[in-house]
Amino acid sequence: MHPPEPHSPPERPPPMSGAWRTTWLLLAFMVVNFADKAVLGLAGPEIRADFGLTRQEFGTAQSAFFALFSVAALGVSLLTRRVRTAPLLLVLVLMWSAAQLPMMWGAAGFGTLVATRVLLGAAEGPSAPVAIHHVHGWFPQRERSLPTAVLLFGAAAGVAVAAPVLSWVITHWGWRWSFGVVGLVGLVWAVAWAIWGAEGPLAPRVGKAAKGGTGEKSGAGTGSAPASDDLGVPLRAVLLSGSFMTAAFGAFAAYWLMSTLLTWTPDYLESVVGWDLHGAGTLVGVGALANGVVLLVHGLVAQRSARREPTGRRLPVGAGAGLLMVVSGCAVALFGTIDSMWGKVPLMLGPITLAMVMLTVAMTACARIAPPSQRGVVLGALTFVFALGGILSPLVLGGMVDRAATVSAGYEQGWLLTSGLLLTAGVLAALFCRPEATAKRLGISEAPSARVPLVP
Repeated sequence: MHPPEPHSPPERPPPMSGAWRTTWLLLAFMVVNFADKAVLGLAGPEIRADFGLTRQEFGTAQSAFFALFSVAALGVSLLTRRVRTAPLLLVLVLMWSAAQLPMMWGAAGFGTLVATRVLLGAAEGPSAPVAIHHVHGWFPQRERSLPTAVLLFGAAAGVAVAAPVLSWVITHWGWRWSFGVVGLVGLVWAVAWAIWGAEGPLAPRVGKAAKGGTGEKSGAGTGSAPASDDLGVPLRAVLLSGSFMTAAFGAFAAYWLMSTLLTWTPDYLESVVGWDLHGAGTLVGVGALANGVVLLVHGLVAQRSARREPTGRRLPVGAGAGLLMVVSGCAVALFGTIDSMWGKVPLMLGPITLAMVMLTVAMTACARIAPPSQRGVVLGALTFVFALGGILSPLVLGGMVDRAATVSAGYEQGWLLTSGLLLTAGVLAALFCRPEATAKRLGISEAPSARVPLVP
């Protein structure tokens, strides 16, 4: 679509169906994405029993998922300056779905598990930054908090749906079928995206088209001209800013917590607390759903605050997210040290979930300080950093549990380490994550607000 002439009347605004249909499709994309991640943790006890693995060896298999996760996230995000995001998303989902299916083969052993997790991680690493970059092409800056939260809700919904469903599959069909189910669902989504997936009216130009102007395309009905001088802001200035670095570290700590909960909570609840697989899977699913509710509520509050209050009067997003991370860190410490399940369950479903807000804040903050043509790269760099939490937490906590005098003592040490990360990241974000001030210093103005509907 070509931008309208300066003096021509603006076209109609982007239809609600286009922006929100894309958002719902990508929500489903994220649901499948995180169901894929959750399957190994849910099937973990059965896999360890079948293959005779220690917890540290199992942690190695879980970390194999992240071996190329961060590198692929950064590498594919660099492609967003040359290739449209719609076909990129289709290729990624086909790759990750195909990576799940070999584990249905009865002869597939530990080596196959590690190899397929590496391939799966390479395909899923770029998924979140590319999906968020894509959906930001449908919404102007002031409208992006809610759709970003909706996509990240897919992470929670993926676990919430996967935990009870895959636990049932594992119990009745065996753990190998849990891999097959999520692979087949991914292929179904790929068909839907091939039919309905499309680029947004505010998506930045790519490839040769970008040479004529690197700003965001003028969306249908926005009446806004492409942003200028995107390349006048060096990428290193964005990546070395206090806002980016503290947002990235905060997201790293939040993702460490998420990976810990996905990987080790089922085993913790079975080995230490004494629950069965069904009960552990159900609590993990409900906890993930609580994470999603927190993300959606935060997205709505942030969106309405952006609409009603001038930028200078709003509480800096880093301060709010940092405070929530501090509360979450204290809750994790209590969760790991108290004995009563009457205390553990409310903590897991309440205060611990508040750290996940940092994932939304980090994504929107880094998108705010990035020129449009570099947004995909910056989001990829953010993912590169925070995904390291997914690599390290299974290895570190698995080793701590195996080396401890008892399983219970090892898990207690792991929860306290996680708490310390959250507390440190929360304080740093509260002090130094100031995306509006950073954007002003870098000379990145906020794009005019398009008339895109707030809610479907």
